[in-house]
Amino acid sequence: MRDGVKLHTVIFTPKTQTEKLPFLMTRTPYGVNDNPSPEKQGYIKDMADDGYIFVFQDIRGRYQSEGKFEMTRFSRDKSKPGSIDEASDTYDTIDWLLKNIPNNNGKAGIYGISYDGWTSIIAAADPHPALKAVSEQATPSDMFMNDDFHHNGAFRLSYGFEYAVLTEAAKTDSLYQFGQYDTYDWYLELGPLSNINKKYAHGTLPTWNNFAAHPNYDVFWQKQALPYRLDYPRVPIQHVSGWWDQEDMVGPQSAYKVLEKRDSSHRNFIVLGPWRHGGWAGGEGKSLGNIKFDDQATATYFRKEIQAKWFGWYLKGEGDGKFAEAISFQTGSNQWKNYTAWPPKEAVTKNIYFHANGKLSFEKPLATEAKPFDSYVSDPSKPVPYRARPVEETYGPGSRWYFWLTEDQRFVDNRPDVLTWQTDTLTKDVTITGDVAAKLYAATSGSDADWVVKLIDVYPQEYKKEPKMSGYELMIVDDVFRGRFRKSFSTPEPITPEKVEAYTIGLHGADHVFKKGHKIMVQVQSTWFPVIDRNPQKYVPNIFEAKADDYQVATQKIFHSVNFASCIELPVME
Repeated sequence: MRDGVKLHTVIFTPKTQTEKLPFLMTRTPYGVNDNPSPEKQGYIKDMADDGYIFVFQDIRGRYQSEGKFEMTRFSRDKSKPGSIDEASDTYDTIDWLLKNIPNNNGKAGIYGISYDGWTSIIAAADPHPALKAVSEQATPSDMFMNDDFHHNGAFRLSYGFEYAVLTEAAKTDSLYQFGQYDTYDWYLELGPLSNINKKYAHGTLPTWNNFAAHPNYDVFWQKQALPYRLDYPRVPIQHVSGWWDQEDMVGPQSAYKVLEKRDSSHRNFIVLGPWRHGGWAGGEGKSLGNIKFDDQATATYFRKEIQAKWFGWYLKGEGDGKFAEAISFQTGSNQWKNYTAWPPKEAVTKNIYFHANGKLSFEKPLATEAKPFDSYVSDPSKPVPYRARPVEETYGPGSRWYFWLTEDQRFVDNRPDVLTWQTDTLTKDVTITGDVAAKLYAATSGSDADWVVKLIDVYPQEYKKEPKMSGYELMIVDDVFRGRFRKSFSTPEPITPEKVEAYTIGLHGADHVFKKGHKIMVQVQSTWFPVIDRNPQKYVPNIFEAKADDYQVATQKIFHSVNFASCIELPVME
């Protein structure tokens, strides 16, 4: 690299190469030395068969590369000679490849999933002239607002801690040794977040220290985020997102939106499919967890018909170069759709309202309805698990982390601290395509609160097509919002106890058909543990410094009256 640091790089060239070929590269913190030859990797086999020079690289400070690792490294100060960032490391790598690897055609592409998707889009933000195509897949976009480490300011505890250990406890991947299979109890017994450093990490994890030092949306988070770092699509870029991505579902959608504002050259495209995090990279993709897609091999289709053709056109001039602006696998109907914009302009926003007695309908509440709110008691010492126990460690043996967003939500149906509303049985299909949002009118007896909202497709109680799915409650979109940030993510404020306040919670994109005979359901709760840390429900300036006695029981009220009509805003396709 320009500062003399050497990056460990593995390069594969076809044994029978007869023409000059482009480079396809991926840059990763997860180690490249044991990668099999590309034609033996399902993820890229189609492209290997087409013929490329493949480049796999350990990023700085990881595995066999020199230098210091920094989580989502900041962009360099270009006024300082020799300054570096992930974009400059990509630039220098491409420059070296062009000069040192024979029989190349002078073009390069970059692709990757998750962190490797992030290094791809950062490369696209400040590209080498030879970089001609990018496929960022499941990139994080903003680590405070919507991806791995926080959602709307609520801290992703189990993932944040375990990922910091994974990447920073050693130069190679490391798993924290919990000493027990079900981590729910470990995190509950942990107590206040300050105990991570007091008892376990002792200040050795830079990322954890940053969590604690930056509890609000300050410059540290803002300068990392893609909206700060992206301006317009400098090279053709394909964003790939999974509807049930348990780590970075929002990132690609957010990155696409940012670049689309200034896409005057039509270089910005998005692909949305029925996948978990990275689920398109292997297997057929005919199912996810318990959910089946009518024998559609969605992952195979992506790799062969979308990914391979994307790079084939931009790097080799093969094909016709005609790509839909947005390619989506619509769930429920289980079919691929093409759209000229994302979200599609044809979608009409319709509100589906909460009512008394657990009813949900497109009709607004009336003054004559019964009690104007429903309430529940939220106890931080008895938090609602985010998935059915046991909660295995994130990346440990047998972990169901990969599929939890498709788990049957009936496991919380009878909890008194989860509220539920549902429609009557649908007499016709309801199709939603675009961004979903919740508009909650809520009050708390405390001075801070979390609001978790889940939009659910309820299968018929007698589902003859697949009897074991009868009554299944499938989350379509969901998210959490930390109440202290209702006015500003940078400057939090206590909630006035018992005051009704409005909370608008983005639940992100969907393309789903609620089929005739199904029901639409909404669940609301205030804990989602341990994927989200416990809100003390008493306002403290920094939850990472909260004391054990700050955690208190609170009564939460969700309103559904004429004046405070809580609802879900649905992008309905007529």
